Amino acid sequence: MNDITDLIEPLVAFRRDIHAHPELGFCEHRTAGRIAEQLRALGLEVHEGIGRTGVVGVLRNGTSGRSIGLRADMDALPIEEQTNLPWASKTPGTFHGCGHDGHVAMLLGAAQQLTRSRNFDGTVHFFFQPAEEGQGGAREMVQEGLFERFPCERVFGLHNWPDLPAGTIATRPGPIMGAADKFEILLEGRGGHAAIPQDTPDAILAAATLVTQLNAIISRRIAPTASAVLSITQIHGGHTHNVIPAEVRIGGTVRTFDEQVQDRIEASIREIAAGVALANGLSASVDYQRYYPATINDAQAAQEALDAAATVGVAQLAPDPAFTSEDFAFMLKACKGAYIWLGQAKPEGGAPLHNPHYDFNDDVLGLGIRLHVALVERHLAI
Repeated sequence: MNDITDLIEPLVAFRRDIHAHPELGFCEHRTAGRIAEQLRALGLEVHEGIGRTGVVGVLRNGTSGRSIGLRADMDALPIEEQTNLPWASKTPGTFHGCGHDGHVAMLLGAAQQLTRSRNFDGTVHFFFQPAEEGQGGAREMVQEGLFERFPCERVFGLHNWPDLPAGTIATRPGPIMGAADKFEILLEGRGGHAAIPQDTPDAILAAATLVTQLNAIISRRIAPTASAVLSITQIHGGHTHNVIPAEVRIGGTVRTFDEQVQDRIEASIREIAAGVALANGLSASVDYQRYYPATINDAQAAQEALDAAATVGVAQLAPDPAFTSEDFAFMLKACKGAYIWLGQAKPEGGAPLHNPHYDFNDDVLGLGIRLHVALVERHLAI
């Protein structure tokens, strides 16, 4: 039973309902409730409240002890939607601008199809994860014993990808998404009159020097063969034209794929901040946080994903990883698996992820369902 035509229309309606009622990370109560309701209607074993608002559905078939996990994220973004679509967000300032509503619909569709086809031998765990957008919902699920309670030989995460045309599925062995770090540097002096600069350490001037030196870290302290990004995104200091401020704050982000490169960059930031502060008669403190690790695909799992993709669409080996981050990385640290990109771009184009004009392309729902099913049927072959 491979025909899923009858599933699409109800899933489009479900997806658009979720889109119209978006919820931020760890607040996905309505979304989680609707998912649990759908899973129970299929007769699945359902577990709620994992990682606060996460939901897990369990489907068993046959006698094999083998198992696989499939993950969809549920949360929305704190962005004001500007699509003017009939199913646009009804919640001001909250919007499914990353397509997680589509991910939920595709995984529910896979659960529906696998429940009725039963063309596998083993256990499928459907992971509906909260708080992917910067809050580490996957980390919380793992820390609460996700893979001890629901053991998996493989775990796969699927994300829509507007940079690829609809019908294309891509992944790669090794790094596929970057580690995400954030930092804030506080330069402190005592402040003083702007007309008497010789009597006051100038935190503004020191900040300008610091920004210049930080932007040279990648080109001068990291090997040209390595990949990394450092971006200064915030500078805050001063409140009027005739006062040299007592402090200036500088913030930014670092993206890497290798922990040694990550270590080198963090150490360089701390060293440069201390040196600039010393040279300018200031003190410096650095708050450096590594909030998402790099998403690293298991080579065998990535190949399994490409093999499954080739049976349902156009499979493509992704040539390069992306510097954006993904907390599915925490699941891949606990279980072998792969993160997969599902192309969704229409010929006429469309908005990128995290853009107020973005909307998930419902035309790829069927492909996402078939890919999930293919992953299960290949790994848990009868």
